[in-house]
Amino acid sequence: MKLITSLSLLASSCCVMAQQSTGTEFTPASQRAIELTQHTILVDTHIDVPYRLEHQWEDVSQAAGGDFDYPRAVKGGLNAPFMSIYIPAGLEKTGGSYALANKLIDYVEAIVGRAPDKFAIADSVSDVHAHFKAGKISLPMGMENGSPIEGKLENLTHFYQRGVRYITLAHSQSNHISDSSYDLRRQWQGLSPFGKELVSEMNKIGMMIDVSHISDDAFYQVMALSKTPVIASHSSLRKYTPGFERNMDDKMLLALKDNGGVIQINFGSSFVTATAGAWGDQFKAKRSEVAQNNAADSPVVKDFRKAYLAKNPYPFASLANVLDHIDHVVKLIGIEHVGIGSDYDGVGDSLPIGLKDVASYPNLVQGLLDRGYSDTDIIKILSGNVLRVWQDVEDYAAKH
Repeated sequence: MKLITSLSLLASSCCVMAQQSTGTEFTPASQRAIELTQHTILVDTHIDVPYRLEHQWEDVSQAAGGDFDYPRAVKGGLNAPFMSIYIPAGLEKTGGSYALANKLIDYVEAIVGRAPDKFAIADSVSDVHAHFKAGKISLPMGMENGSPIEGKLENLTHFYQRGVRYITLAHSQSNHISDSSYDLRRQWQGLSPFGKELVSEMNKIGMMIDVSHISDDAFYQVMALSKTPVIASHSSLRKYTPGFERNMDDKMLLALKDNGGVIQINFGSSFVTATAGAWGDQFKAKRSEVAQNNAADSPVVKDFRKAYLAKNPYPFASLANVLDHIDHVVKLIGIEHVGIGSDYDGVGDSLPIGLKDVASYPNLVQGLLDRGYSDTDIIKILSGNVLRVWQDVEDYAAKH
């Protein structure tokens, strides 16, 4: 979940009011693109359904709100979405991370319990393949923010046993494991001593390490320590968003290649275009100025967002922008190192034109076809690459 980005802070109630982007046109999905998504395992490593349900419960086995539900997932060909067990960074200090993580896992189990004919928890790569053959949607889980580990290796085992298969080491603030890319206070200068120990234990237990959100120093320390390939479960490229440390630069991509890992591209507009990020920064600055000079209950403060948008439409990214990120990874480090980590239900209404919800994957596939990608390469992007990493992690744990 990316509600801490400048874009997402306002997306949930504003961005639907206007659409402005360069290159907004996209080719509607052809029958070939639709068939590719329908007959291929499609893994998206980051969808924030559990925390969305924490705010308002919905039965996502039926048509529902947000970016994800069963009918739209079926339409889009999504059959293996990682449910994000998102833990707000503030709980590191106030407490409650462990309890919330277990509660969100309960929600995922409840989804399956309500519709066992539609969903199944996936604990392994073989589970994903079995569910696909059975016509069910796999629900593997990833924990976004390692705060619930609470410095106890037994908690790592606990969450593994509950179905968590990757952990994003930190989120928007540094925690007891790692510094965050968003946090100016680099208390550990990378990983903490416990964080370094945790990396080794994650390798041994068969838990994928997620390097999204962590600082550059922490990233390189993970690269040096991990004996298995890692994932960036929902990150994009700094090449297109200069100065945005949350994304990965070319040097990091090259290190990721050496590690054998994979970057799963985030769809959020501020992750794929500098224009969207700059718009968010300007919005926040102006909002702070207005708030300082006016009473909190004044109309100018209450109606600021609506008035600002009327004069400054939000610059949505395009499908082409997302494809540019995939292209760059492929050209720099190869087709084996890129996948999909959309951040659906985590970036509000900031999603690019053409990729508005989980029914939209055929549009992405059509874009890849239009750019000359073969069916074989598209299958690697849709699932082959991340399943290869997951299998490597499983195999290492089986030996150690």
